[in-house]
Amino acid sequence: MQFVNRLSSIAAVLLLAVVAAGTAAADAAKPAPHNMKEDHGDLAAIGEKLNDPTSNVWAMFTQFSMTLSSGDYNLDGAEPAGQVSFQPILPVPLHGEGKDQWKLLVRPTIPIVFSQPIPTGTGPADLDEFRYSTGLGDMLLPLAVTPAPSITKKWIFGLGPAFSFPTATLKDLGTGQLGIGPALILGYKSEKWTAVTFPQYFFGVADTGSRGANDPTMSQMTWLYSFWYNLPDAWFIGFNPSISFNAKADDGNKWNVPVSFAAAKVVAINKRPWKFQFGIEYSVVSEDDFGKRFLFKINAIPVIQGLIQNPIFGK
Repeated sequence: MQFVNRLSSIAAVLLLAVVAAGTAAADAAKPAPHNMKEDHGDLAAIGEKLNDPTSNVWAMFTQFSMTLSSGDYNLDGAEPAGQVSFQPILPVPLHGEGKDQWKLLVRPTIPIVFSQPIPTGTGPADLDEFRYSTGLGDMLLPLAVTPAPSITKKWIFGLGPAFSFPTATLKDLGTGQLGIGPALILGYKSEKWTAVTFPQYFFGVADTGSRGANDPTMSQMTWLYSFWYNLPDAWFIGFNPSISFNAKADDGNKWNVPVSFAAAKVVAINKRPWKFQFGIEYSVVSEDDFGKRFLFKINAIPVIQGLIQNPIFGK
């Protein structure tokens, strides 16, 4: 019963978050200032560009997800948690035009976590003891420079620094450290499919003073890998999970490796393209003590007007 009550509470909070996000995106739902198809092609072409993180499409990526976690600390059943992630996709033109344009990909991730279960038990005698935390998590900010398409051809490439900012409102929801490391985007795009891998690694370089004396210095990775196959009528199927790795965790708790299935559709609302997608993930490798097993997610992604139209360093 407690599980059902918590699941219902998280679902209610996520529903409120959907409503709030819908209200915040009301302006995006208004008629576009001009027909964006003139800039990016038909809906199928826009969907293909959204599948490529280095394209020139600006979009407001929003993800609503529910996670079921389990391990040695909760033998009685999985613990649910909810999260809303805002991830604006902001490709800034640096130099050149069209196929000769270099860009800076700015793609911050701002997570808001609902009822995250934190194990408090220390041994077999007090398993299934948790506290539940809600608040803002750490913000991630990759800044990747992408070469002109005339150079990369069908390859997808970007490289630059990535930052993890200690913005978490509770210690349970973040690292308490500023992290810096590399970000790499590598992929290939054909007429029928797009495949991309996007690893980011973070090394702790400073802390906020909220860490305990025994808390390790950050050495963590997130690794998105995606594949999308183009179907008729702007439909897409594929997968886009993220692997996580914590080098400072104990053996058996370093990796979480999910596999997934996702489906997406691009539609026009008041002449503005929106991409809606649904996905489900299962972690084939998960933390022994306590980690994500299943994840269900829904994405709403409106294309927005680019705020920077002219290349910063000229044409």
